[in-house]
Amino acid sequence: MIRLIGYLFGLASVLALGVAVVVAVYLNGVSKDLPDYAVLSSYAPPVTTRIHAGNGALMAEYARERRLFLPIQAIPDRVKAAFLSAEDKNFYNHPGVDIYGLGRAILVNVQNLGSGRRPVGASTITQQVAKNFLLSADQTMDRKVKEAILSFRIEQTYSKDKILELYLNEIFFGMNAYGIAGAALTYFDKSVTELTIAETAYLAALPKGPSNYHPFRHTEAAIERRNWVIDRMVENGFVVKADGEEAKKQPLGVTGRRTGSYLFASDYFSEEVRRQIIEKYGDKSLYEGGLSVRTSLDPQMQIFARKALQDGLITYDQRRGYRGPVAKISASGDWGAELAKLNALSDVPEWKLAVVLAVSASNVDIGLQPAKEAGGKVVAERETGTIAADDMDWAYRAAAGDRKTAKSPEGVLAPGDVVYVEKTGKGGYKLRQPPKVQGGLVAMDPHTGRVLAMVGGFSYAQSEFNRATQAMRQPGSSFKPFVYAAALDNGYTPASVIMDAPIEFVSGGQVWRPQNYGGGSAGPSTLRLGIEKSRNLMTVRLANDMGMNLVAEYAERFGIYDKMNPVLAMSLGSGETTVLRMVSAYAVLANGGKQIKPTLIDRIQDRYGKTIFRHEERVCEGCNANGWDGQEEPAIVDNREQVLDPMTAYQITSIMEGVVTRGTAAGKIKLDRPTAGKTGTTNDEKDAWFVGYTPDLVAGLYIGFDNPAPLGRGATGGSMSAPIFNEFMQDAVAGTPPGKFRLPEGMSLIPINRKTGMYAAEGDPDTIIEAFKPGTGPADTFSVIGMEGYVAPEEILRESPQANEAVTSGAGGLF
Repeated sequence: MIRLIGYLFGLASVLALGVAVVVAVYLNGVSKDLPDYAVLSSYAPPVTTRIHAGNGALMAEYARERRLFLPIQAIPDRVKAAFLSAEDKNFYNHPGVDIYGLGRAILVNVQNLGSGRRPVGASTITQQVAKNFLLSADQTMDRKVKEAILSFRIEQTYSKDKILELYLNEIFFGMNAYGIAGAALTYFDKSVTELTIAETAYLAALPKGPSNYHPFRHTEAAIERRNWVIDRMVENGFVVKADGEEAKKQPLGVTGRRTGSYLFASDYFSEEVRRQIIEKYGDKSLYEGGLSVRTSLDPQMQIFARKALQDGLITYDQRRGYRGPVAKISASGDWGAELAKLNALSDVPEWKLAVVLAVSASNVDIGLQPAKEAGGKVVAERETGTIAADDMDWAYRAAAGDRKTAKSPEGVLAPGDVVYVEKTGKGGYKLRQPPKVQGGLVAMDPHTGRVLAMVGGFSYAQSEFNRATQAMRQPGSSFKPFVYAAALDNGYTPASVIMDAPIEFVSGGQVWRPQNYGGGSAGPSTLRLGIEKSRNLMTVRLANDMGMNLVAEYAERFGIYDKMNPVLAMSLGSGETTVLRMVSAYAVLANGGKQIKPTLIDRIQDRYGKTIFRHEERVCEGCNANGWDGQEEPAIVDNREQVLDPMTAYQITSIMEGVVTRGTAAGKIKLDRPTAGKTGTTNDEKDAWFVGYTPDLVAGLYIGFDNPAPLGRGATGGSMSAPIFNEFMQDAVAGTPPGKFRLPEGMSLIPINRKTGMYAAEGDPDTIIEAFKPGTGPADTFSVIGMEGYVAPEEILRESPQANEAVTSGAGGLF
């Protein structure tokens, strides 16, 4: 027996040794191609890029994996407890593999053999880190062994807190959310520090199977799994029983969080920033780099800009008449379900879709589109309302066909018509329709180039095309100030006289005869009057006298065009440019001639907080002093290029103040501060512009169809765009100091006759104070650009009734 026992023991020893050798060889083979776990120390996962407004408000987020990295110190203990309870309660005690947990799992799996149940896993958090970061998700023995080996090594190299930090920032929660911070925002629109017990438990339940516990598709299973996690938190002593029971009674409370833009009315701005970041840093940096972008957007000013442009577009569109319903559905039965299927303009919350239920001569009964929950589920209650006949009288004129005029709602709407409506202050609704006409508006700080507001159209949901930066449009007469600025910078004065009379040019057998808007001409007129009244003939003569090469040089210097074709027609704004470029050019006039770089972005930081871009290039000397020791106060050194003489900038500003007070925008701009600007209307009234500024704010816009077509007779920059500018500016500058346009030192203010440009006699009713550079002043003789040499006063009298009027009014004797 002793010999038998010895024999068996020896045999067992040999077998054990053999098994050990086999296992050792296997483990050695498996270990040879293990990935390097040292890469965990330089963990840099794809992180969400966040874009903020100038006041810090979140505007937009962009990511392929919606993740925000949080160090373990920033993760609340309650959140850690929930995940430890759900995934690995012995995490802080085991060496990487939970032997007891593994044994239990093996026993359960043996018992479940043949039952068809899915095998129970026993992966620790460390093992999941090894799998997620270093291995594939293959369900093989080799992978599990590698996972265990790596787990032991990871535990020997990194602290428990570091491993938990990696896990909580990497795991997938569904709905494209990665990491606990991203999940908290995606599911509850909260930071992790704001999560309740129930919310934390639900998030801890998701990594096991996000699609199995979807909050809207599998609500019951989600609640059951969440409650299981709460029970484990109570069992492990992380939550008291009473709090756990209360948490289990709570609904899931998932609100969902929209992607794209979060700040109201900022969609066009956010999208332009997105395009610029991709152009500057590439697609990967935007969607994976975790950039923090601080923009120049002023949220309140953006709302003002949106409203002003929308009001102008709606006003024009309603004058053109009603174009018909958005869609037609059955007005009987469950109209709410049918109506809910239609998509309204998500960024125009003031408007709602409604179905016409009944029509009478005095009003229209409507059913409003039902609200939807975060998961898209329609709220059951149906809401109705009424459109009074007076609140849709603009629609009595049809925009198509023979333009017949209806006399009541019965001739416009019918049951089943789906229309847009907006609530009135009286509790009823008024009829609305999305305009076909579009436009773009930009507001800018002229001293820094920071874009404070940008609207690229009526609705981003209607059209993502940004008409403020992408639409190439003819600026028309809004370009003229730069022709005149070139003249003032090169020897002309505001009192220089130009002939306003018919002219023609022949080239290659073709004849070009430019005309003033509305026809007619005024004879010899001052340069000031040429801008105030927007005279095409005077502008062409002036450009011809200077030479178009000079005009092109200035247009390129101001950034209106990259390369301007130096032909005379371009002096009337027949080239194509953008609203942003025009506003930037006017900003140079407003700030005294300093070059600016328009920007939507103030600063960009990488994921580690390092600033990689800053728009502000000016240097502040002495700003970093440790203390005051009698030195001069710090001064900001303005190193920007002077692209226009400050005196010229003041002269053209003064002239454009005349556009607002006496010229083509007279009566349209009503601000409590000095305002300069210029209207612009292109051929056949296809585009209507206005660009203007106060001492501290520049704004510009155009209105036109996306496929250029006539807006209609009388649709000028003064009648259409100037009122929009006025509405925006009144709101934007309200409550701010008025300020003044600064007169540069050395300039002289001289009274002149505004018609002849010569010294004004005392008591002359046509006197205007004009600014002149040193060494210049009103002419002593009447010289007219576009006429040869000097002419006698009596000849001028015969040539021009306007000049005759000027002489008889007291300006005679000064020729």
